[in-house]
Amino acid sequence: MTPRGTDWSLALLVGLGFTTGLLTLFAGTPGWAWIFAAHAIGGAALALVLVWKLRRIAGRIAAPARWDRATVFGLLALGLVAVTLGSGWLWASGITGYLAGYNLIAWHFALGFVLGAIVLWHAAKRARRPRARDLAGRRQFLATAGVAAGAVAAWQVQGPLARALGWRGARRRYTGSYERGSFAGNGGFPATSWVADAPRELDRAEHRLAVTGKVARTLDLGVSDCERGDELVATLDCTGGFHTTQRWRGVRLGRLLDRAGPADDAGHVRIVSHTGYRWSFPLAEARELLLATHIGDEPLDHGHGAPLRLVAPGHRGFEWVKWVTRVELHEHADLAAPATTLLSWAGARGRGAA
Repeated sequence: MTPRGTDWSLALLVGLGFTTGLLTLFAGTPGWAWIFAAHAIGGAALALVLVWKLRRIAGRIAAPARWDRATVFGLLALGLVAVTLGSGWLWASGITGYLAGYNLIAWHFALGFVLGAIVLWHAAKRARRPRARDLAGRRQFLATAGVAAGAVAAWQVQGPLARALGWRGARRRYTGSYERGSFAGNGGFPATSWVADAPRELDRAEHRLAVTGKVARTLDLGVSDCERGDELVATLDCTGGFHTTQRWRGVRLGRLLDRAGPADDAGHVRIVSHTGYRWSFPLAEARELLLATHIGDEPLDHGHGAPLRLVAPGHRGFEWVKWVTRVELHEHADLAAPATTLLSWAGARGRGAA
């Protein structure tokens, strides 16, 4: 593999890791497990090419007098790649500790985002275009095939090896999450919020739910109106690295939508939080979702979204909107919803104002 081919291989593999990493945030059903597999295989391939790169530049690294600005930048980038890969490997092995208040999977995601941004900038500003001999040729093909085969083999061996050694990582869900407190109610699993929403505790007796938008009649409901006894056993799989299966109780959205009477052109349902956070679902899918008031036999507590939270099987945890105040029917999907995952915490209600 030529030096330029090695550099481009590293860049493309970082791009693959960045892209598949983003996609894992939305892959909530086993049918999307291949995204996690692609992310893991890409990481293994990146590690192999990184070793290849280090062997090539070992002599220069050993002679600091020969370093220039590009050398220092390259070493920092290689270090970032190594730390990003290492955090992912440690998490997959079962080491789930915290650093500065964040667990290793959060650091892995943050480091991967920074790494992807740096590589994209470098490719746009400084990268030299690959030549024909960097892409074709027998040696290039054999090197690429060898890296691909080695990466797949490493991925295939990881699970059996972890089980043989008794590592906790062998018990992960396909998403990489670890089980926490299934069927144990509020106290069994962490109370997390996407980014940093921290609203004040809402008064259950005064809380109102509006069903509005493209409907024949607007509804204004109290929490008691949502305690209909509908139940759903569903797994909450949080991108923060845990999953928990609980029995949720409340009212199916289909009941509320039927009462409100969707307009003929209503195609999507937007679930809106007290903090301004929101997510959108196709109307047919939304009918099967649940607005929960209880978890097991106890009312939801504030940290888990009381008085009302969405239960959305097949979706990652950040799409299970907490502290729900509005159900809105719209013609089209809410393309701006992802932005609220990053901005709602900065609003007054997201910070705890009345």
